[in-house]
Amino acid sequence: MKKNIFVPSKGEYVRGNRPKVRCILCSIVKADPKVVNLEVLRSEHFIIAVNLYPYNPGHLIIFPHQHLRDIGKLSLTEVEELHRLTLITLKILKKVYRPHGFNLGYNLGKGSGASIEHLHLHIVPRYENELSFMDILGGSKVIVEDPIQTMERLKKEFSKIFLDN
Repeated sequence: MKKNIFVPSKGEYVRGNRPKVRCILCSIVKADPKVVNLEVLRSEHFIIAVNLYPYNPGHLIIFPHQHLRDIGKLSLTEVEELHRLTLITLKILKKVYRPHGFNLGYNLGKGSGASIEHLHLHIVPRYENELSFMDILGGSKVIVEDPIQTMERLKKEFSKIFLDN
C-alpha cells in the first residue's frame, strides 16, 4: 500500500485547513498577508511563484493576475507572454537545478485533481532515477529544499534576466 508523507502544514491543507480567502492565487496577486506568497516574478499579466508544496525543488507555478478557470479565456497577448515566461523559467531552472527534464501541466476542471480553481501552469524539474530508498520503501517523496530557499534562489536569477533586458 502506498503511503504519503507530507510536511505537517500540507496535511492540514489536504484536510481543508486553508487560508480563509476566496482564491489563494488571487490573494497572492493582491499581496494578502493571509496567504504565503512565494512570488519570484510579477510581469504585466502573470506571476511566477514557488509551489508551497513542491513535488521537487524548483517546482514553480505561473498564473494570471486575472482570476480565470478556462485557458481559452487568455488573450493572444497573454498567451504569448505566458509562453515567453515559460521559456525563461525553463532556462533559469536548467541553470539553477540542472534537471534531466521537466513536467509542465495544467489541472483543468474538477475531474483533474485541481485544488485551486484559478488557472495555473505547473513547471516541475525532473531527474533520472528520482526514486530513492524512501520513495520505494515508504512510497513517499522527500523534498530536500525549503520552498522559501527556492524562492530566494530563483528571485535572484529572474531579476538578473529581467534587469539585463
